[in-house]
Amino acid sequence: MLNIVIFGAPGSGKGTQSKLIIEKYGLHHISTGDILRQEIEQKTALGLIAEEYIAQGHLVPDQLIIDMMADILDRYPSAKGYIFDGFPRTLSQGEALDTMLSERNLAITAVLRLQVNEKLLIDRMLKRKEELGRSDDNLETIQNRLHVYKTQTDSLSEYYKKKGKLFKVEGDGLVDDVFEHITEVINLLSV
Repeated sequence: MLNIVIFGAPGSGKGTQSKLIIEKYGLHHISTGDILRQEIEQKTALGLIAEEYIAQGHLVPDQLIIDMMADILDRYPSAKGYIFDGFPRTLSQGEALDTMLSERNLAITAVLRLQVNEKLLIDRMLKRKEELGRSDDNLETIQNRLHVYKTQTDSLSEYYKKKGKLFKVEGDGLVDDVFEHITEVINLLSV
């Protein structure tokens, strides 16, 4: 069973690459961003709380995200595997994910870290705002999100590196080139 975490700064291509991985390997996609946007759109209790944090460029509190992830894992126990897109984002979430998976006799197979130049990240997100109208893709919020990523999420690299699960993928290139490198990593692990 493949259980993959894909992470990188906002705008690094996690969603795009996740879709390609899902198509090729048949994994169940778990995207905290998509789930949170859905909760916000439906104006659920979680959505209203999350909206306040997201509007300011902050991360949604760990416990809310962790509870949401456990619920999703329990809803899809027969999946071929999972791709975690946008989760974990903090060290405590990474530890919680390991615990949740272990309780279900599962483990992370690989952590793919998409590395992209900061100027390109900003350009991508501003373009995404034009194309998709995402309210969280304005320059001030983008800069804050990148700062939060560097100070809170980037520490996950060391955590997963120590576990021998971290694979760095250059994400500056064309979508197909980035995906080719990702498939090389996954294929080596699933042999």
